[in-house]
Amino acid sequence: MDNKKYLYGASGHCKVIIDILQSNNEAVEAVFDDNPATDFTLGVPIISVKADIDFSEKKMLISIGNNNIRKRIAEGLGTAFYSAVHPKAIVSQYATIEVGSVIMAGAILNVESHIGKHCIINTGAVVEHDCLLADFVHLSPNVSLAGNVSVGEGSHVGIGATVIQGIKIGKWTVIGAGAVIIEDVPDYAVVVGNPGKIIKFKKNE
Repeated sequence: MDNKKYLYGASGHCKVIIDILQSNNEAVEAVFDDNPATDFTLGVPIISVKADIDFSEKKMLISIGNNNIRKRIAEGLGTAFYSAVHPKAIVSQYATIEVGSVIMAGAILNVESHIGKHCIINTGAVVEHDCLLADFVHLSPNVSLAGNVSVGEGSHVGIGATVIQGIKIGKWTVIGAGAVIIEDVPDYAVVVGNPGKIIKFKKNE
C-alpha cells in the first residue's frame, strides 16, 4: 500500500481539503480528476484519470461536494480511504468519524455523535450529542443539529439550517438554506422554510 495521500476531484472543495491536510502537516501527493482544467491546484499536481492508474494501492479521499457523485466514485475506486479533520474543529473524544469524511474548521462534534463514511461536515457546522449521520451526508456551513438527530444516507442540509432535537431526516433529502426543521422528514423530500415544509420529492437515487 502506498502511504502517500491522494485526492479525487480538483474542485473548490478539493482546495479546502488540501488546506486541512497541510494544516495538519500532511502532504498531498496528487489530485486525480476526470477532466482537469489545469495542471496544479495550490501547488499540488493534478493527474487525469485517463492515465493508467492502479487506485487499489493508493490512500484516497474524494474531494467532491456532490453526494451522488461522491458515492459513485467511492463505490468504484476499490481503494483504501482516509479522513481529514481541521485542527480548529472541536471533536469530542467520544465522537466517531468513519473513513472518507471531512470535518472543516470551526465544526463541532459533541459527545457520542457518529459521522458515517464519506460525509462532509462543513465550516462551523454543529453536530450535538448522540446525533447519527449515515454515509455520504453533507452538512453545509453553519448548520446546527440539536441532540439525538439522525440524518439518512446522501442527504444534504443547506447552509444555516437548524434541526431541533430528536428529529429523523430520511435518506437523499434536501434541506434548504436557513430551513428550521421541527418535524421528521421522509426519504427523498425537499424541504424549505421556517418552519420547514415539503415542497416536492426527488426521484429515487
